[in-house]
Amino acid sequence: MSHSDNSNLHRHGSWPPATDAKPIPPSSWAKKTGFKPKFSGETNATDSGQINRLSPKPTESERQLDLEAGRVRPPVNGVVHNNNVTVSVPAAPATAPVPVAKDQVAKKRRDSDGVPSTNGQANPAPVTEQPRRTARFEEVLDGLVVNDEEFASRHAHMKYELRDFPGLVPIGVYGIQHYVSMLGSLVLIPLVIVPAMGGSHEETSLVVSTVLFVSGLTTLLHISFGSRLPLIQGPSLVYLAPVLAIINSPELQGLNGNKFKHIMKELQGAIIIGSAFQSLLGYTGLMSLLVRLINPVVVSPTIAAVGLSFFSYGFPLVGTCLEIGAVQILVVIIFSLYLRKISVLGHRIFLIYAVPLGLAITWAFAFLLTEAGFYSYKGCDVNIPASNMVSEHCRKHFSRMKHCRVDTSQALKSSPWFRFPYPLQWGTPVFHWKLALVMCVVSLISSVDSVGSYHASSLLVASRPPTPGVVSRGIGLEGLSSVLAGLWGTGTGSTTLTENVHTIAVTKMGSRRAVQLGACFLIVLSLIGKVGGFIASIPEVMVAGLLCFMWAMLTAWGLSNLRYSEAGSSRNIIIVGLSLFFSLSVPAYFQQYGISPNSNLSVPSYFQPYIVSSHGPFRSEYGGLNYVLNTLCSLHMVIAFLVAVILDNTVPGSQQERGVYVWSEPEVARREPAVAKDYELPWRVGRIFRWVKWVGL
Repeated sequence: MSHSDNSNLHRHGSWPPATDAKPIPPSSWAKKTGFKPKFSGETNATDSGQINRLSPKPTESERQLDLEAGRVRPPVNGVVHNNNVTVSVPAAPATAPVPVAKDQVAKKRRDSDGVPSTNGQANPAPVTEQPRRTARFEEVLDGLVVNDEEFASRHAHMKYELRDFPGLVPIGVYGIQHYVSMLGSLVLIPLVIVPAMGGSHEETSLVVSTVLFVSGLTTLLHISFGSRLPLIQGPSLVYLAPVLAIINSPELQGLNGNKFKHIMKELQGAIIIGSAFQSLLGYTGLMSLLVRLINPVVVSPTIAAVGLSFFSYGFPLVGTCLEIGAVQILVVIIFSLYLRKISVLGHRIFLIYAVPLGLAITWAFAFLLTEAGFYSYKGCDVNIPASNMVSEHCRKHFSRMKHCRVDTSQALKSSPWFRFPYPLQWGTPVFHWKLALVMCVVSLISSVDSVGSYHASSLLVASRPPTPGVVSRGIGLEGLSSVLAGLWGTGTGSTTLTENVHTIAVTKMGSRRAVQLGACFLIVLSLIGKVGGFIASIPEVMVAGLLCFMWAMLTAWGLSNLRYSEAGSSRNIIIVGLSLFFSLSVPAYFQQYGISPNSNLSVPSYFQPYIVSSHGPFRSEYGGLNYVLNTLCSLHMVIAFLVAVILDNTVPGSQQERGVYVWSEPEVARREPAVAKDYELPWRVGRIFRWVKWVGL
């Protein structure tokens, strides 16, 4: 009898017996689609391989409660002790799937320098001689450890997770590292918009200090009362194109006198109203409804279009001093690609600090060229405008002197040692409905960007993705943060920096305490006026070189959201392709409409795409409406968003194919202590707003 039982066991193969011979689809989508777990990140992107099926959930007779660890203990050596009864469990045959060995996971973690790919490729076959079970029936899946409840229990590739606090010194070091690695994202936008507004070097340094202060303040608010994820708030590139469109509008370009303060007050009014709309969108719960329309197929082309939209600005400005700008780009590329796996004291410094290191080396190179007299021309003074120069020789070399020399800026000398940025420092904001309407649409685009960042970062650092209520709460607080940015006068709105997700994946630091401490450091740094003056003295050509790299990375980060969907699906390929093409082609039509080849425009060539409001095809009797329509249709990200959101939500496709973002269910979040601790508001603030269910757990 026993012999018969043993033969039957061997005939069935793996243990426990399979319940269904059909392959089970990836377990990441909602219950109504038949998928089991509730965390996203793995899809069957192509037909090149299938995701390995997780082991079936063991029965009660095969598990034993570990009272010390607070979890179920798996069988050891084929024996389970349950209620003082010893039960023999047959060993799995040699052909049974074997979990990945620990040393292999460590090697994979060391070799990876980004977000784990979950695009549906088959897991690599484990190479090990001795089969072993992972604790708690866990199985490693693309860097995540999946337990017997079929959701991510911890993240094997992270050094510190969301609620970890290893100590004040490590947290401080990692927090400062986090901000230094994102230096370009924080300070480059003021270096572009303030000169375009007619601001001086001193005013540029003041705006830079204000941006650092507001970024630190809003980051503390967002981590404490927003999504509670370790995401840095700052001047997003999403706002750059509409801000340039407002700056270069004909009515503002024709101003005389102190043009900077007047344009800044116009921007402040538009940002405040647009941000109030975003805050209303979040705190009223409307974002919970809109988030159903926002999926990876929508997020990817929208964010990619933000980076692609500045192709006419980037390299044309780099070309004004090619030996400096091209070196800047090459150094950053070499550090971030060819030297990315070189570790110093356990840190990949070339990958983490590619932007600041590239800036420092190129600046030193330009300084040596300036001191050696490469850009000194006899009888020529760079401080004299080219129009006032008598010598043809000086006018010919004026552009090289202006863009290549590093000693033309007086920002460091003129900036004070200490200065506290305060609200309304530029004056009372000016409100115009047409500018505000443009900013309302832009705030919606920035919300789309933030939704993708929330989901991607939660897969890295948290126990589960946030609930729709937490997403709404985060968007609402981002709106309030942008209102503060408008009151302080940063020139742009404040939103989650998309590149923050990449920084978390590279540094493997997901503790929100680290980002909070770094935000405090940023606030202290903003009070030192010389810091803003030093940053404002970066030569313009270096700023353009760094922005070329940042815009290229933003395009790639946007497209990387497709890993949550079936990237090889013809449906998705057509939608993303149409969105990207029309995001470039339609704005080009609006930007070129009505401009003759011989027209003498008053703005530089790289600003010409942003003056469309004066010559666009919409020419009705309502001037304000013409301004809004011509400006919005000339923004690449707006066209990409409209095309993608309409096609993705009208063309039939399964949730797996579309890669629908899976958010945690409120009931599950309240029931599970880990999820509640990840996202609940601190200091029992959540109890005050418990009745507002659409912005809570």
